[in-house]
Amino acid sequence: MAKLDKRNYTKEQWQLIKIERKAQKQIRRSEKAAKRLVQEPPQYIEKAQIRQRHGTAFVLGNGTSRSPINVEDLAPIGNTYGCNALYRSFAPDYLIAVDVKMILEISKAGYQRKQTVWTNPNKAYQRIPDLNLFNPSKGWSSGPSALWLASQHGYDRIYILGFDYRGLGTQFNNVFADTPNYKKSQDGATFFGNWLRQTVSVVREHKNIQYVRVIASDNYCPEELNKLSNYTTITVEDFVKLHQLS
Repeated sequence: MAKLDKRNYTKEQWQLIKIERKAQKQIRRSEKAAKRLVQEPPQYIEKAQIRQRHGTAFVLGNGTSRSPINVEDLAPIGNTYGCNALYRSFAPDYLIAVDVKMILEISKAGYQRKQTVWTNPNKAYQRIPDLNLFNPSKGWSSGPSALWLASQHGYDRIYILGFDYRGLGTQFNNVFADTPNYKKSQDGATFFGNWLRQTVSVVREHKNIQYVRVIASDNYCPEELNKLSNYTTITVEDFVKLHQLS
């Protein structure tokens, strides 16, 4: 592992780094044990078992702060929960989309027949097969719904990426801007109040989970989240160093 200088981190960030590195050692031991105990195991079963013991998940929003991170590098570390058009370039372990147009796009591609997709019940696609439905529906946006689902699966630690909340100045903030079913990059920023309220609700509800939001240096850091004891932040740069990502 790369050597990190403790002086460059806050007390809370350094404690997080120590916990994460201990977990990474546990993963390597689990991988070695799995190879010894099982000859030619089904790859997806082995990964699922190792990840569950690892206790880490990544919830991937589509704010531009996550652009420097190659999300494919996260797959060997923990389970991934992605939102909306992420499926176009990467297949997360769980895809969450609640917008009707996006679900219709996903189903037209046949993605839900091979991968796990979660959404809210809706008459517009009630006949589309192989969709997992939030029942009862919370009526939430995709990002907070993904965070809630990951929390229900019982991880020790959940990293939150691409939850930028505010726009790029006054403009729309999304890595899929200017693509089908998304606003133009020059359009006005989307109101984030509901996203924030829903995120706070999840973090408050699951006090036994440590939530770590990965942020760019200029990201908005709402006080409503900062004051919660099981929530902290880490910069994109430190996150990349911590997990030795490419």
